[in-house]
Amino acid sequence: MKISGSRRDPSTSLGMTSKARRPLSTSVLQARDDESRSGVEEILKKIRGLEIKTRALVETAFAGDYHSVFKGRGMNFEEVREYQPGDEIRAIDWNVTARLGSPFVKKFTEERELTVMLIVDVSASGNFGSTSQSKRELAAEVACLLAFSAIRNNDKVGLLLFSDRLELFIAPKKGRSHTLRIIREILFFDPVGRGTNPAAALDHLNKIVTRRAVVFFISDFQAEDFSRALAVTARRHDLIAIRIQDERESVLPPVGIITLEDAETGDQIEINAADSNVRRQFAQLAQAQLTETLRVLRQNRIDRIDLRTGDDYLPALRSFFKQRERRMMVR
Repeated sequence: MKISGSRRDPSTSLGMTSKARRPLSTSVLQARDDESRSGVEEILKKIRGLEIKTRALVETAFAGDYHSVFKGRGMNFEEVREYQPGDEIRAIDWNVTARLGSPFVKKFTEERELTVMLIVDVSASGNFGSTSQSKRELAAEVACLLAFSAIRNNDKVGLLLFSDRLELFIAPKKGRSHTLRIIREILFFDPVGRGTNPAAALDHLNKIVTRRAVVFFISDFQAEDFSRALAVTARRHDLIAIRIQDERESVLPPVGIITLEDAETGDQIEINAADSNVRRQFAQLAQAQLTETLRVLRQNRIDRIDLRTGDDYLPALRSFFKQRERRMMVR
């Protein structure tokens, strides 16, 4: 059962039908224009505020973690220089050495540029939040932090939004204006679908993005089995699962009779939350779903980050990157 959250109704047309069409008054047009400008200003204000917050986190605490964990695709030849004691013999350029009569070695630099894909679940279940923050708002903020980390490291960033269908795909590119567009879409995109079909989104990614990429899959994982698609993506890309949860999806307070609604289907059920047996069964169902999700992720060696609405997400992200860095050093 997915607990519902609020959802904005799609805007409706204010135009007249063909049989009763008449010009709108100047005052109506002016009011509509003022409302439009106000909406744009509010969007820009929110994007700017989020940019300031996440950029500060990137510059002060996060960029080093990101850079140390996600390595480039290989090494690029840069130049040759004279051999110095301690240099690897395997690095000697024998052609240059023979031509100049003294040993020279090849110097390489890491190819840093990566492709980072943000796959964000925008299904209706993400609108739920028992704190001042919904799951979708938390997902958007984390995605923005990752996007700014990527462009600060000169990486390309792309976006895929999905519900029960592919809602939006933005090809990976560099640059601040491109990243701001991605952030705008994450924050304000109004999806057509309400359900969840992660498999279709992952299959589309695997067809479109053919080179290995770093893929952050951000979702509440409340969906039918999509383990096959996860396994295929994990083989082709560096896949990191970011699981967004709300406390009330696993723990019910003893508040008496309440109605739970599936945000994606509209199905409702009335339960007595004051009954300890009901609360225990609810928690057991949530735990069973979590156990199965973790099993699939472990089976496919997919790293995960667990985040919860209302909590500070930065410690969890940094802890993940530190653990991953230590694991890479052991290999």
